Amino acid sequence: MTHSHSPPSGHAGGTHRWRLILALVLIGGFFVVELLTGLLSGSLALLSDAGHMAADVVTLAAALAATLIAVRPDRSGRRTFGHYRIEVFASLLAVLIMLGVATAVVIAAIGRLGHRVEVDSGPMLVVGVLGLIVNLVVLMLLRGGAGESLNVKGAYLEVMADTVGSIGVILAAVLLRFTGATWVDTAVALGVGIFIAVRAVLLAREVLGVLGQAAPAGIDPERVRADLAAIDGVVDAHDLHLWTLTSGMEVATVHLVVDPGKDPHPVLDAAQELLSATHGIAHATVQTEPTDHHGCLEIGW
Repeated sequence: MTHSHSPPSGHAGGTHRWRLILALVLIGGFFVVELLTGLLSGSLALLSDAGHMAADVVTLAAALAATLIAVRPDRSGRRTFGHYRIEVFASLLAVLIMLGVATAVVIAAIGRLGHRVEVDSGPMLVVGVLGLIVNLVVLMLLRGGAGESLNVKGAYLEVMADTVGSIGVILAAVLLRFTGATWVDTAVALGVGIFIAVRAVLLAREVLGVLGQAAPAGIDPERVRADLAAIDGVVDAHDLHLWTLTSGMEVATVHLVVDPGKDPHPVLDAAQELLSATHGIAHATVQTEPTDHHGCLEIGW
């Protein structure tokens, strides 16, 4: 029995830590501007966008902290996989924050329906445009890491939703200026809240898939098992388990029944090469068994 794994330097979240730092500085600085302008102008759309930007700040800070904690060595000896999965919990926090902001915005928007409110469209438009620029810059920063790290992807989706919110603020300000219809501000806030909720649910599906130890996206367990069983000298492949520890870290364990006349060492080498090169699984524990070994049958799960 043997195993192989990638070094910690391949940690996806840590690779893109600098993106999170720059994004946090930009979003955190503009949040104060947007919040104050929203309070002064009376725009619910702007306040909802500011609330979402506050969620961005918390999410980015949590994501950044997770990348730092993930690479810390475990001194207790009990976390045999280290702290890498902390990033997944940071993504879960992003989901909860997004749902919280969405709920608050929708409730506030519904509460305004049928009421006349005063909204100053001038500051609303200026801050909306500036917010859009800031969000686009941050999106470009995070886009490079969103495809590799679930943690960064959570932050990316947060900012993407905020970008849509900024566009909504701009549209509401323009319509408000030319029509005077204050209901537009409320309608945009309601739309932003629903959009945030939808994005949160989509991210939650991915996060729960990792926490539920589902097979990594893009990897077919049956194909992996069949490929392993097709290795020269392998009679059967069973007890295959595939899961994601954190983004960029797929893990596998498997038992291979080897023909008695076959040297198991080349089989182990071939299995690890197959899992790494063909299926992108860098950390694999492979156990070989002779055909007359029945120990696995004693396990009932």
